[in-house]
Amino acid sequence: MKHYAGLDISVKETSVCIVDETGKICREIKVTSHPEDLFKLLQDPAWRLERIGLEAGPLSQWLFEGLAGAGLPVVCIETRHTKAFLKAQVNKSDRNDARGIAQMMRVNLFRPVHVKTLTSQKRRALLTARKLLQEKAISIENDIRGLLRNFGLKVGVVGAIKFEERIHELVAGLPDLAEITNSLLAARRTLREHFSALHRKLLTLVRDDQVCRRLMTVPGVGPVVSLAFVATIDTPARFRRSKAVGPALGLTPVRDQSGERDRVGRISLCGDAMMRTLLFEAAQVMLRPTTRWSWLKAWAMRVAQRRGGGKAVVALARRLAVIMHRIWCEGTEFRWSREVQAA
Repeated sequence: MKHYAGLDISVKETSVCIVDETGKICREIKVTSHPEDLFKLLQDPAWRLERIGLEAGPLSQWLFEGLAGAGLPVVCIETRHTKAFLKAQVNKSDRNDARGIAQMMRVNLFRPVHVKTLTSQKRRALLTARKLLQEKAISIENDIRGLLRNFGLKVGVVGAIKFEERIHELVAGLPDLAEITNSLLAARRTLREHFSALHRKLLTLVRDDQVCRRLMTVPGVGPVVSLAFVATIDTPARFRRSKAVGPALGLTPVRDQSGERDRVGRISLCGDAMMRTLLFEAAQVMLRPTTRWSWLKAWAMRVAQRRGGGKAVVALARRLAVIMHRIWCEGTEFRWSREVQAA
């Protein structure tokens, strides 16, 4: 008889539920959230496991790699789909969630999620750490501006390089304020130094990656956007068509249809928020008047004239994702004119 397992993962313990093909619960237990402990439980020959389901989350990639590497039929399932399925339960608990996931595996009612390779996970960690350091440094700069403004000292428009020099000019002759701002500037300086180190590492990775270099031929796409796209998509073959990348990144509108009502709303905002933000920024860069003209920019400008600038940015971000995926799959570069593209 076939068996199916559901795992509800938390930081310390994982609730496990095993059911047979009729839906009868065979075993329920809690084990430590570690691949070895889960493997010891699930490798029991008494269970002919057909599928093992676990919900996507902070520990899911680590546990998935451990269980899949041990030869178990593990499946990582989509969070929103799982939440909608489990919402029908009256009482929410780890035990009931594990039961629900096991039943999802049994009736084959789930949406699998792609688990990234170790290389993509490391690249994603680099991008996340770099962004975090940048945000913290900017936050300290804004706090310094607000602190000095209380004393009538206005920093004004100044770049990151001359920011510290400008603060020293403002607090000259004010030893109390100078002591406070020096501590904040030291913390900012440390953050900026570590940010620069991670950024240099990012540039080195992009320089040695042929896919990233081809993606950077697209207008508006720089090293950060190209590396983030490669880390997010991970395996381009998992999309049968390039147009499927837009919905996966939450760049397509939500449709609400019922009876006579048929409403098209905002974009779904599913998928990777960082990648979506970077695509928006790339689209905004391309729409600037100073950037080089191309057929893609002409298309976006026509959309802006018909639908407005905001919708043009969204449409351009979605098309950028499609073009980058196609370039990756075909091993080509961006073609700036329609004539070259047709040839």
